Amino acid sequence: MTNPAHTAATREGILVIGAGELGSSVLGALSRRTDREADLRTLALMVRRSTSAEARQRAADLAAEGIAVVEVDVAEASETELAAAMGRHHTVICCLGMTAGPGTQLKLARAALAGGVPRYFPWQFGMDYDVVGRNSPQDLFDEQLDVRDLLRGQNATEWVIVSTGMFTSFVFEPDFGVVDLRTNTVNALGSWDNEVTLTTPEDIGTLTAEIVHARPRIANQIVYVAGDTISFNGLADVVDEVRGTSVTRTEWPLPYLLDELERHPTDAMRKYHAVFALGKGIAWPKATSFNAIRGIPTTDAATWARAHLGRRT
Repeated sequence: MTNPAHTAATREGILVIGAGELGSSVLGALSRRTDREADLRTLALMVRRSTSAEARQRAADLAAEGIAVVEVDVAEASETELAAAMGRHHTVICCLGMTAGPGTQLKLARAALAGGVPRYFPWQFGMDYDVVGRNSPQDLFDEQLDVRDLLRGQNATEWVIVSTGMFTSFVFEPDFGVVDLRTNTVNALGSWDNEVTLTTPEDIGTLTAEIVHARPRIANQIVYVAGDTISFNGLADVVDEVRGTSVTRTEWPLPYLLDELERHPTDAMRKYHAVFALGKGIAWPKATSFNAIRGIPTTDAATWARAHLGRRT
């Protein structure tokens, strides 16, 4: 049910939810656009209320750029409260990821519909969850499918899903366990031929802003972007080239990873290992991505690695 208090004439521009790495990148890219339409000219950021000096400085910096701060604790607020805050805006972009906790994405999607938000970008900045499917090793993905079902089951709010693959930095995170620089090892999930799509938050921000303002208007569809699509074998080659070494290459077959998950059923990283090892819904060709078709440059894995990984000494 839409909110009658907010008409086209009274709605503000774009609301970004979340001020983490992705939210900051999206907000920054939007603020740099010089072609914003009148309806999308104003920008706002939804964050949890804080009295810290850092939060006060951030609010002052945003105000100096003409960006409003909307103080709402998503975890504590009711769907009704969220609907009221979100419904004041023409476009809402959720950059609050799955670490916000189970149920958060559905809560926000329901609030967007209840508030009559004309256009909603849910937090789906990740895999192709339709292809991954339900009951995968990563149980958090089922909620992403619930959000898709909810949005597809109505026609009052336009929705746009931006599929980005994994954050580029994540595949190099020590805790993820694929690239282990301490032991000079790269571990392939499932198979050396399995591919992953990687995109940096900065590129996601740029591309999301481009999608928001694209003409013809993009609505009710999934948009695939890609900084790079690379096999685990190719990833090992990148580490070799950048580090000036020859890594040890270890394959972790799917049965092994499923067995590990069975022995550690609450381990988040083991859930990700197993779902990536399935080799479906985690990659798509960069050549057919939104950015490639539009000629928008993005950072590939090798470029990122050269900037962030030092040579082995």
